[in-house]
Amino acid sequence: MSIFIWTLGIALFCYSQPKGNFDDYIESNSRFNQIINRFEEDYGSLDRFYTAETSRNRFQRLREFYNEWLLTLGNQDFSSLSFDEKVDYLLFQNYLRHSLSELERNQKRFEEMQYLIPFAQTINDLEDARRRLEPVNAAEVASKLYQLNKSIEDTRKNLETSKLPLPKRSVANRAARTLLSLQNTLRNWFSFYDGYDPLFTWWNRENYKTTINALQNYRIFLLDRFVGIKPDDTRAVIGDPIGREALLQELEYEMIPYTPEELIEIANKEFAWCEDQMKIASREMGYGDDWKKALEVVKQKYVEPGKQPELIRRQAIEAIEFVEKNALVSVPELAKQTWRMEMMSPELQLVAPFFLGGETILVAYPTDSMSYEQKLMSMRGNNPHFTRAVVHHELIPGHHLQGFMNKRYRAYRQIFRTPFWIEGWALYWEFLLWDLGFFKTPEDRIGALFWRMHRAARIIFSLSFHLEKMTPEECIEFLIKRVGHERENATAEVRRSLSGDYGPLYQIAYMIGGLQFYQLRRELVVSGKMTNRQFHDTILREGPMPIEVLRSILRKELPSKAFKANWRFYPLESR
Repeated sequence: MSIFIWTLGIALFCYSQPKGNFDDYIESNSRFNQIINRFEEDYGSLDRFYTAETSRNRFQRLREFYNEWLLTLGNQDFSSLSFDEKVDYLLFQNYLRHSLSELERNQKRFEEMQYLIPFAQTINDLEDARRRLEPVNAAEVASKLYQLNKSIEDTRKNLETSKLPLPKRSVANRAARTLLSLQNTLRNWFSFYDGYDPLFTWWNRENYKTTINALQNYRIFLLDRFVGIKPDDTRAVIGDPIGREALLQELEYEMIPYTPEELIEIANKEFAWCEDQMKIASREMGYGDDWKKALEVVKQKYVEPGKQPELIRRQAIEAIEFVEKNALVSVPELAKQTWRMEMMSPELQLVAPFFLGGETILVAYPTDSMSYEQKLMSMRGNNPHFTRAVVHHELIPGHHLQGFMNKRYRAYRQIFRTPFWIEGWALYWEFLLWDLGFFKTPEDRIGALFWRMHRAARIIFSLSFHLEKMTPEECIEFLIKRVGHERENATAEVRRSLSGDYGPLYQIAYMIGGLQFYQLRRELVVSGKMTNRQFHDTILREGPMPIEVLRSILRKELPSKAFKANWRFYPLESR
């Protein structure tokens, strides 16, 4: 080996060594680190085995699984656990109980539409038997497929002749979505045997084709007759309200001790504050109290096509420099070096007309395939004053920094992630940067206020929808008339909120979680008990969880086994 190569090798070795010792990389001695890893591996095994999503066998096995873990957890001596382990115990118990209640609720929602798909369990049983590797009798299976076809035909006829109750639009749409899942289940089952078992193929290939077609045609029938859309319609906004009781259950899990009605009241108060601030900014721009006119002027300040990536990069760097200059939070060099940018597809912009973020920020802006009207709406809705208020939300100090730290500190707590922590953290920075003067010009303040109003509006329309007090169409009009959204963008926002791809409380979690963090900072930083950096660094290193539990950690309050949410973080009698 030459002296040069040897020297270079030593230099690279030294350069690659961590600056410190292994203790710097071990942040928790909680035994729940291993316990939760074991739980997730066991759940993954069951999830991959019971692939028929609506099978009663899957439901029963998962119910047994959660109850077994709850029993195991309950047998532990809580008093002997360390502080961190007591926190993890309570978080894990809360998670398991919610998983059980969610399982039961999904089963009830399936039962509500079961009369529309009475043949579902036949398909699920075929797949479950395949997973158990039970011998298959090709002739008997052919008979089952024949009866399955007949059941699909009879169900459709009974609906056409009103022998069955006519379903609500949301229930029919839920059944149509389930039919897609059933088609996939049947496809997986058939492809396992087809071509490998000649007798099976001889008996069942044509029967299978007929059944798949029957399921697809029945799905088209439901969508056309009871939902009022075409099967390839990606622009429709339907939704599936869960009702007040289910909302209360979700709020209990998230440790939010408010009713849906109280949360709407909070949102209305925040909305009113935003309107007052909008008028102040509008006056500075010379438009008096007509803040919507000022908002329109701000929307017109969009950059020309091709310039959006440059704008976003500049705003990302500006936010990083601001939080570092003001010693607000520690930003690892690697986090600053590795965030990335991609442009959002036109299809994704149908549900996310602005930004999505994390390690990669997805930037919404028009493509050449969009119509003239769509291009204008996208550019107006992503103008520099709007984007300046949310680039930091998606990157640093928001989601990218959050995800970066979560994967390096107490990563096992990812199972306890909640949108109140995830989205609440990112939105909280919009609150804090407002207070610290990050938004200097009236145009920038209007951009920030637009988003703040939008978060309040999300609480109002999403909870009102699930309480069955607003329709999707009314939600869209609310965003247009009260917040000032472009129609395409408002429709996309409501579509995203109500599609079912996010939890029912996801959209309220932005502002409510942000308000929780905001109040917690007042208790600990404004009071002088912690610095900004200590406060924010500790939050990121503790990992995701309901914020009331985080509050106990930061206040060093030993949690009891009977811990229950009671933190009224927003006094309703005042803003």
